Amino acid sequence: MGRVERAARRAAASGSGPTHDAPARNPGAMGAFALFGEALLVGILVAVAGVFVVTLPAALVAGIRHLRRYVHGDGSPLEAFWRDLVRALPTGLLVGVAVAILAGALALDIALAGSGALPGGSAISAAGWVVAGLAGGALLLACGAWDPAAGWSGAVRAIPGAVSADPVGAIYHVIAAAFVGLAAWMLIPLAVPALGCAALAAVAIPARARRRNG
Repeated sequence: MGRVERAARRAAASGSGPTHDAPARNPGAMGAFALFGEALLVGILVAVAGVFVVTLPAALVAGIRHLRRYVHGDGSPLEAFWRDLVRALPTGLLVGVAVAILAGALALDIALAGSGALPGGSAISAAGWVVAGLAGGALLLACGAWDPAAGWSGAVRAIPGAVSADPVGAIYHVIAAAFVGLAAWMLIPLAVPALGCAALAAVAIPARARRRNG
């Protein structure tokens, strides 16, 4: 590589000169610190919008779609986050109620198992945690699959296909959901950045599968 070519590459990398390189597939992911900061912002937005628990699914949808736009280099104003939240909220409240009921039942089951009030408490407690992780992963999958055209019914129906198409990715979704639960269990404020990281994972995991297949 000659001196002129090296100078041209440095100018292209710094933005001070023209570039002949093909545009990046995900330009928003090029700056790691900026992407992490955006994920933290989304964590705050999701935590605020999902503070009533029943609004959490719609808040996750809005956060995931915001980060997807950011990563793709599309316009990602905060107004778009709130628009997505409003569109996902009506039916999303029903999903949120189901999530809240399931979470309450699992929490009660795990608490009773840990108190020794139930026979085979350790097995029941472990089963409860497994179900909680699987349910959290399924919720994250559904939130990532939501779009205004298909709505929540289409997002929920897409879960089995997504799991069969990318079982490893489904496991990653479960891990991301478990990470949020672990962060909240350790210290409630840690759930805020964890929610942003989970939303980012819901964007990155399907992109990983498409890149592998493409």
